[in-house]
Amino acid sequence: MKSHIVNSLIAVLMATLLISHCVADDWPQFLGQNRDGKSTETGLISSWPKDGLRETWRKKLGPGMSGISIVNEQVVTMFQDERQQFVVCLNASNGNELWKTPVAPTYQNSMGHGPRATPTISDGSVYAYTGEGILVSLELKSGKEIWKVDLRKLNGGKPAEYGTSGSPIVVGNEVIVPTNPGKYSVCSFAKEDGEFLWGTNDEVSGYASPMFLDSNAGKSIATFSGKSLFGVEPGSGKMIWKYDFPTEYNCNTASPINIGKKILISSGENHGSALLSIDKTDGRWQVTEIWKSFGRNSVLRCEWQTPVFHNGYVYGFDNVGSAGPATHLTCIDAETGKQMWQKIRFGKGNMIFVDGKLLISTMKGELVIVEAASSKFKELGRQKMIGQTRQAPAISSGKVYLRDQSEIVCVDLSK
Repeated sequence: MKSHIVNSLIAVLMATLLISHCVADDWPQFLGQNRDGKSTETGLISSWPKDGLRETWRKKLGPGMSGISIVNEQVVTMFQDERQQFVVCLNASNGNELWKTPVAPTYQNSMGHGPRATPTISDGSVYAYTGEGILVSLELKSGKEIWKVDLRKLNGGKPAEYGTSGSPIVVGNEVIVPTNPGKYSVCSFAKEDGEFLWGTNDEVSGYASPMFLDSNAGKSIATFSGKSLFGVEPGSGKMIWKYDFPTEYNCNTASPINIGKKILISSGENHGSALLSIDKTDGRWQVTEIWKSFGRNSVLRCEWQTPVFHNGYVYGFDNVGSAGPATHLTCIDAETGKQMWQKIRFGKGNMIFVDGKLLISTMKGELVIVEAASSKFKELGRQKMIGQTRQAPAISSGKVYLRDQSEIVCVDLSK
């Protein structure tokens, strides 16, 4: 275990936010290369095609709320049938199945069946996390299982009420995941063999994916429990800082994001948002609020959708009430929290940023393209592509990938 920690510390010192080894067009994990929902691709359509968007292929899958990861023309996601949960790999050009590996029994939950977390691809391996909390490592080339860890047994406690939804993050030689409620809120395992490295915080778990964020205290794993946001040092598992942020039903689900070296957090259930700075006071790292907007009149209450930051502004979904149906698409000034515009009752969805645009998958199964501008809301086009979905789009080589509870579709957005 000590050798794993030393190797991980060395790797972390050399790491940047580009966590996985990938080319510019890859989308190797939850919310893309840097887990910020942003792509560097350009040359996409700037106006809506007269005949609608071009569908490249469509493939039947099954229930699941996992997102999509793409590396080297291999498309990876998770789903289940009536007996098992699977990790599946498809050919990006035609949707043909390259391999399919069973990783756990079928997962049932009143809030939706199937796996929730998005697989992470790093250095030729896939790290997938099942609905009940089983972490597995597979070969990207073949789907062969390398190792498996059941966090229910390791961590104890009772299952998470809405299932395990936080996606694995790879930093250095570690695979880090949030856990079911139990001994720890977050755990780390060795990439090579799945050896347990460390666990931190005994608060009830949240549902957000951990992020590798920058602050005045340096880069740390920033993750939610159901009661707080906290920063953990990779390699050692030492908690560096903590900010109390309890939400109703422990539903801290949208992940924190960087605004420069500050951190923006947002939660639904009428909780709200805050911009945080990590500063040293009397020799200890403390969290201070640059601004906060809590309660029924908050400027941004992200229910389960991680917002996107671009050119000084944050774009996100503001959900009204306790998981209510009214959700507004909102743009705010990141440094002040001032609302720039709001599209009332836009609807629930998820977004990513690419080529000056917001690509939005609505819960109704529509793909919507919105101009990423702080001056006003401008919708460029909308088309229903799939059934009901909660997954954010993924993009690679000009193609956008969407999925619902029964299939995955590839849409060509290149000019």
